[in-house]
Amino acid sequence: MSRFFNVIPVSDAVAVVNRISPPCSSEMVGLESAAGRILAGPVAADSAVPGFDRSVVDGFAVRAADTAGAGESVPALLQNRGRISMGRQEQDLIIQSGECAYIPTGGVLPAGADAVVMVEYTEEAGDTILIKKTAAHGENVLLHDEDFRKGEVVFSAGRRLTPRDIGVLAAIGCASVPVAHRPVIGIISTGNELVPVSTIPEPGQVRDANAPMIAAYLAEYGCIPRIYGFVRDEPEAFSSVLQRAIPECDVVLLSGGSSKDDRDMTAGTIAAQGEVLVHGIAIAPGKPTIIGRVANKPVFGLPGHPASAFVVLVAIVRPLLDRMLGMEKSLQRTARATLAVNVPSQRGREEYVRVRVENGIATPLFGKSGLLNTLVRSDGLVCIPAGAEGIEQGSTVEVILW
Repeated sequence: MSRFFNVIPVSDAVAVVNRISPPCSSEMVGLESAAGRILAGPVAADSAVPGFDRSVVDGFAVRAADTAGAGESVPALLQNRGRISMGRQEQDLIIQSGECAYIPTGGVLPAGADAVVMVEYTEEAGDTILIKKTAAHGENVLLHDEDFRKGEVVFSAGRRLTPRDIGVLAAIGCASVPVAHRPVIGIISTGNELVPVSTIPEPGQVRDANAPMIAAYLAEYGCIPRIYGFVRDEPEAFSSVLQRAIPECDVVLLSGGSSKDDRDMTAGTIAAQGEVLVHGIAIAPGKPTIIGRVANKPVFGLPGHPASAFVVLVAIVRPLLDRMLGMEKSLQRTARATLAVNVPSQRGREEYVRVRVENGIATPLFGKSGLLNTLVRSDGLVCIPAGAEGIEQGSTVEVILW
């Protein structure tokens, strides 16, 4: 397998990923299923919101000019024309000078009125209403199309829809929306040492932690993970599972089997069914990562160690997910922090260091490469560029948050 190994910079690897990324496809879904999905096209209001001038408080609809100089000691006296009902427009009610009418929150502002005085600043005296506050023109009134104009583009493609967005979509008349197809990502674990999570490992065995971890990351990102279990380091068995996964998935992730060891057959299997585009990336951890293509579908060979696999997911696979989902901006969260100590690095490779962030201070978590506990003790990663020999204490760094 060593004939495949040829380390390239991370930027070149990402360029390969972008080149082979399948295009974003879309589907229509109802609002009840749209939360968390990525918009595949712009959405515009089918009518003005609100469609009428309406009150934003319970109070009295007035002509603002009639309240000039009004206060607690010298209220304005207005004749009450009655109550405005919710859900209808009072066609025959026109507020003349010296008149007012009770209006509930959300009620249609009657003709002639241009402001609403909150009920707390009024007092009823039979058919007369004492207005104890001067009202400005437009006070407590939401004007026609003040929120959204008819035809206005409210959301653009690439936005991940939140519950708040769903409420707005309903208000502008969208019962269904175009969203990005959720890519199906196959996950195949390889290795003679792997046993099911429910099994107590014997000496030399390890539980398959990668598949559940990768599946959880993909699901959280908006994809549909499909786990194919794990296969032994036997080319025929591995080839059979890959052949089954390719037609069922948009992308396949292979966990393990990507080092230079002669026992690893991932690159050979990919080459036999398609082509190996990358085998070796100048990244730490994750140097033996493979990028290939089978039946025109991307196939990634991830490192077997969970921490290394997760770094490759974030640094290399995520750009593909962003493109397939038609993301306006990546879902990856970041934060700026001050580095607590010097962090050395080897020039020529992009290194990702796990850090814990407290009160704006990023503290690296050093330890042996095989340790898993740093994944849960850390808050994210700091990337040291390939051209640097480290980052000095006190430097401001960008933390890629988990």
